[in-house]
Amino acid sequence: MSGKKTKKIKGPLAREAQITGWLFISPMVIGFTLLLLFPMGLALYMSFTDWPLLGSHNYIGIDNYRHIMNDALFWQVLGNTVYFTVGLVPLNIVLALLLALLLARSMRGIGLFRTAIFVPVMTSLIVWSIVWKYMFATDSGLINQLLTALHIQGPAWLYDTKLAMPAVIVTSVLKNVGLNMVLFIAALQQVPASLYEAAKLDGASRTRSFFNVTLPMITPTIFLTVVMTVIGSLKVFGQIFVMTQGGPSNSTKVLVYYIWEKAFKLFQLGYASALAFVLFFVVLVLTLVQWQLRKRWVFNESDA
Repeated sequence: MSGKKTKKIKGPLAREAQITGWLFISPMVIGFTLLLLFPMGLALYMSFTDWPLLGSHNYIGIDNYRHIMNDALFWQVLGNTVYFTVGLVPLNIVLALLLALLLARSMRGIGLFRTAIFVPVMTSLIVWSIVWKYMFATDSGLINQLLTALHIQGPAWLYDTKLAMPAVIVTSVLKNVGLNMVLFIAALQQVPASLYEAAKLDGASRTRSFFNVTLPMITPTIFLTVVMTVIGSLKVFGQIFVMTQGGPSNSTKVLVYYIWEKAFKLFQLGYASALAFVLFFVVLVLTLVQWQLRKRWVFNESDA
């Protein structure tokens, strides 16, 4: 009897607790549904339609995806996106790690240097890109003026099909390297000092200590920064929009810019939605591949 009475007493209290819990999370659930799930569902439906900006839309099945596979410009754009990613990610990670090794020490005034490198992260991307666009200007740009002072003829950086993308890559690295630097500094400060003492007793040099102690211990942070940087590089848009508009000759046109162009310049919303889901699939596959490969090189992840 007492057990049954306890259940009767707990029943209303449990329901009240559930209702209270749902009330607390309802703003997040409603926002997640209205701002993410519904737009994604609509975009997925649009990807199977011929959806102009004005007029009625027509369901065309997978024709948009077939068109993508036969779109020569899409493959060029995808190649440009891969080029940007392959150029940016190693440069960003290596530079961030080198800066972290230099600035992880406790020295007087070191915070000033850390702040100076991190400030571009907080700077508006559009403002940053505009400044660098003028710095790369052919005649009046600061970079070419410095080269002229050294009696070197500066190139037309953003109008050369071979130099435009590297210029955008360098701009992007300098903009975001500070974030990864801060993450690496935090990781370096968490490496136990006892490991360095043991390595020193074994006669290990600084170089060997770095490769045998420091690098393995910070591989979880390296993994995190690589994943974040790869995803960010695949979604690059602002720098391209401001600095090159995808030119010259489509040499810097990347996937997100191509999606924007199809949607908001040519008003092919269905085709743009299909392109967006192709990008989503690419990001998902690369992230899953990196997640599986982590077991081979990330410290303490072999049994995860």
